[in-house]
Amino acid sequence: MTTPNVRDTPLRAVHERLGATMTEFAGWLMPLRYGSETAEHNAVRGGAALFDLSHMGEIAVTGPGAGPALDYALVGWPSALAVGRARYTMLCAADGGILDDLIVYRQADERFLVVANAANTAVVLAELTERCASAPAGGAGGTSPAAVVTDESAGTGLVSIQGPNGCGLLAPLTDLPVADMRYYAGGYGTVAGRPAWIARTGYTGEDGFEIFCAPGDCEPVWDALSATVPGGVPAAGLAARDTLRLEAGMPLYGNELGRDVTPYEAGLGRVVRLDKPGDFVGRAALAARAAEGPRRTLIGLRAGSRRVPRHGYPVLAGPRRVGEVTSGAPSPTLGVPVAMAYVEVDTTGPLGIDIRGKTEPAEITELPFYDRRK
Repeated sequence: MTTPNVRDTPLRAVHERLGATMTEFAGWLMPLRYGSETAEHNAVRGGAALFDLSHMGEIAVTGPGAGPALDYALVGWPSALAVGRARYTMLCAADGGILDDLIVYRQADERFLVVANAANTAVVLAELTERCASAPAGGAGGTSPAAVVTDESAGTGLVSIQGPNGCGLLAPLTDLPVADMRYYAGGYGTVAGRPAWIARTGYTGEDGFEIFCAPGDCEPVWDALSATVPGGVPAAGLAARDTLRLEAGMPLYGNELGRDVTPYEAGLGRVVRLDKPGDFVGRAALAARAAEGPRRTLIGLRAGSRRVPRHGYPVLAGPRRVGEVTSGAPSPTLGVPVAMAYVEVDTTGPLGIDIRGKTEPAEITELPFYDRRK
């Protein structure tokens, strides 16, 4: 049974046809897996797989003041983006705590698309609406020229193809020269004859593309992509998406990121553009944190046994608790369990993880666990 008011994506019928195990996630009914989540994970690493990401939030910020308004609202520097480029950034509170991590696409001179996590779309929409309305003009008093914030989530579907073969499978179906497209870039075009914004972005650690289109076009786009190989391109669900992003060292809101974490603790201080002109929400707090250094740090752990560390498990240095696991799972690529954890600054090994009352050894390892460029 599902909770009342849970939302279906435009691809509900596709998931049912493929025999997906469905689960509620952030108010949406989503595919958890279609069969073996390990097989789905390996399909992405070794070839390509399709994902339904229509639960994500899409918020447009448009008008002559859109760039400066987003500079004030976010920790990044959106107005410096060239048209057709994207950046990973964050929406922080005045005290520096992370309200959400985002991708911002500059689709035109006066149009930006902000993609939010499904669970945080309402928060991001409210904050952007308020901040863009009150953004100072150039950081020097007055108000910025018009910046209109519009929730486009209900009118947007999102299909993603991820994996090293994804570009070759997509290329014959689109009028964009996707093989020449840079990573974190995008453009308007068509896929299987359907209008779309096509971006070379993803959350798997592999090359891949995200295709934003009208909800009614999601199924034709999905079917056309699937039909590019005999037997169909495999579909992948939330479970595989989680192990893929974990191997790639990508943070998840609610695990590695949250209201009590600043970008510096998460090892993502690079997204905070203290060098941009003017003020932005959280600047003072984040500048102070940058000066004093983080109070804890995010590390990678490679388990020394087959037991899997999970979210919330204590990390130990001898008998002393020094931190907590934020994400953990078996790594299909490495063949051992891996985890990310917050620990006290300057923590060194050997470490242990308390797994249901028994301390299991763990080795600190550099993030990401998997890098497709190596």
